[in-house]
Amino acid sequence: MKKVLSLVLCIAMMLSAIALVSCSGSNTYEIAVVTDVGQLMDKGFNQGTWEGAEAFAKANGKTYKYYQPANGADATDNDRIAAMRQAITNGAKIIVAPGFLQATAMTTVAIENPDVKFVFIDGWTLTDAEDKALPNVTAVVYKEQESGYLAGYAAVMDGYRKLGYTGGGGGSNPACNRFGYGFVQGAEAAAKELGLAAGSVTVKYSYQHGANFNASAELQAQINGWYSAGTEVVFACGGSMFESVKSAAEANPGAKIIGVDVDQSYASELVITSAVKGLKESVGKVLDQYYDGKWDSDLAGKTQNLGASDDATGLPIATSRFTTFTADKYNELFGKIKNGTIVPDSEVPADANNGDWLNVFDIVVVDFE
Repeated sequence: MKKVLSLVLCIAMMLSAIALVSCSGSNTYEIAVVTDVGQLMDKGFNQGTWEGAEAFAKANGKTYKYYQPANGADATDNDRIAAMRQAITNGAKIIVAPGFLQATAMTTVAIENPDVKFVFIDGWTLTDAEDKALPNVTAVVYKEQESGYLAGYAAVMDGYRKLGYTGGGGGSNPACNRFGYGFVQGAEAAAKELGLAAGSVTVKYSYQHGANFNASAELQAQINGWYSAGTEVVFACGGSMFESVKSAAEANPGAKIIGVDVDQSYASELVITSAVKGLKESVGKVLDQYYDGKWDSDLAGKTQNLGASDDATGLPIATSRFTTFTADKYNELFGKIKNGTIVPDSEVPADANNGDWLNVFDIVVVDFE
């Protein structure tokens, strides 16, 4: 009897051990998002990317998790590599990583892990040491100049004459540079259409305090100075930088904000519109292609450049707070960009932290800081 009891206990212990191993092994997450600098819920780039992955995963019964590289705004390539490797250790089959700073880390980890797929948001086609495109990496870029153009045009049409633009990346972020350049082009187009005099529209323009896309006392002080000196609306182009612009606007009666990447109207009543790109939608699109077995045919080693023709750029006109610029006027302009009648210029210098390249407009005067 004692032997039988001992045998039963041993079997029970073995089954418990097996169950424990099974449970511990079930904590895997096949879709991973490795964030760019800044916080996950930054009301912008990271958040839009994450929400796209989250929405797809929930709709399709997939496990998912985000990873923030160590050291925050000071994250290094090694920090990003560590985050991606951890995602793979935790079972990631596909890693979505926003931001051009991810390039070196993604190249390293993608070469190490050829069976894992990588989605490089705001990136480009990555290559190996022989300059061959990595087949397990796909990239998505956007025509930010289109959204910027729409925002600048709408602002001037709505009666604003003293504009501001503060950009992330210190002048070396291609996406921010395209947003800013498009913004001034749109302001110029509206000014010409209205028959305004040369110099009647001004744009304060700076990358000074946006190198890491973070909110800072220095950025808030700069933008507060702009508002105090008469700037009416500032395009806050760079993740958590929005918080500094928001604080400055709240301290200056009548000050307004233009958001970026996602619809930021919910973040403050001072946001009149946002220059958006379809982060959530495009992340969902790529994940759908991957799970539909189309990686090799549609994604491997390729870069998709999405714009108005893909409904991936624009303004959230339904939540915009314009006073005279109408939805009909917006739809007319958006349609012209969508069908190619209007093509905002996207050619920006690699280092845009010099205002000379913006002194090309007939009416708009750019005051570069």
